[in-house]
Amino acid sequence: MSENPDLKPATLLAHGGRRSEDNGGDVAPRIHPSTNYARDENYRLINPAGSYSRDANPSYLPVEKLLARLEGGAEALLLASGMAAAAAVVQALRPGDHIVAQKVMYWGVRDWLIAFCADWGLGLDLADAADPAALAGAVKPGRTKLIWIETPCNPTWEVVDIAKAAEVTHKAGARLVVDSTVATPVHTRPIEHGADIVMHSATKSLNGHGDAVAGVLVAARADEFWARVRGNRALGGAVLGPFETWLLHRGLRTLHLRVERASANALTIARHFDGHAKLEAVLYPGLESHPGHAIAKNQMQGGFGAMMSFRVKGGAAAALKVAGRCQVFIRATSLGGTESLIEHRASVEGPSSPVPPDLLRLSIGIEDAGDLIADLELALAGV
Repeated sequence: MSENPDLKPATLLAHGGRRSEDNGGDVAPRIHPSTNYARDENYRLINPAGSYSRDANPSYLPVEKLLARLEGGAEALLLASGMAAAAAVVQALRPGDHIVAQKVMYWGVRDWLIAFCADWGLGLDLADAADPAALAGAVKPGRTKLIWIETPCNPTWEVVDIAKAAEVTHKAGARLVVDSTVATPVHTRPIEHGADIVMHSATKSLNGHGDAVAGVLVAARADEFWARVRGNRALGGAVLGPFETWLLHRGLRTLHLRVERASANALTIARHFDGHAKLEAVLYPGLESHPGHAIAKNQMQGGFGAMMSFRVKGGAAAALKVAGRCQVFIRATSLGGTESLIEHRASVEGPSSPVPPDLLRLSIGIEDAGDLIADLELALAGV
């Protein structure tokens, strides 16, 4: 594959971001299971990438290069999970530093941040990131070093204006991290809007087949802070195995097609159920009635993602009944796969969850949209 900078993302992804001639002629990527690498008679590394797999496995290189190019970043890192990616960034801060994070965001990162910051001497304030004034109001001058946002945010799918968040962040002399797991680089490239680091739970859409846990970070600049993040991956052991790397690389080759189809399905489903008699609301940024639709339309290209939520009339009992009656939607916790999933989010998050008890989170897959609509209609008819 050519290094032509004008190649479109769909082409880059289909080829896995690599040339077969760079891989001994293999069309499919290779797996490199070796954990260490030999030196020649002059004690120079035969593999210049590194001496030990924990620092850099050759399997990583084409995937990281592809992801950096997709996001328009300087460098990318693969990590063992999305949580490992988040931890590698936060642990690059110094005691006494302060973080502003989004109030509504993936609960695993939010709860970990609250506990970690308290234990490690980091300040933390949660703010409504969709309101630039609220975001700015949470900044501690001279102390705030990191602002963390997620857009669209899980599981209510509010949309954050990345450019405005970047303006607040950089005015404070801080770095902006954007969790873009739901949007994927197919729909949004946060670095173009001012983000300093983009994070993905690659377990989700990037892999897309529910068979590999992985995380990704992409940096706008390879600066001193990024060097600390890279060191955290190596010295903290938060590395991805070579087989999981291969699975992620394989999944990426169909990312564009999967995301386009799932997003189109999601928009069709959202429009069908918007105003449904059994629903309080359909939460999806692709609907014109969504309060963040205009922002989403500006910073998301080619679709609005595959995630939505239903708020079911009748509260938690009715919502659970709808989920229980589904036959095509699978009752499971994840997102971004080929198959559609449904979950009662408050039950998953537990008693401390801020999620409304009537909310069902839907991850829309690549099935026939009519079959998915029929399944949900049948489920709703029973409540």
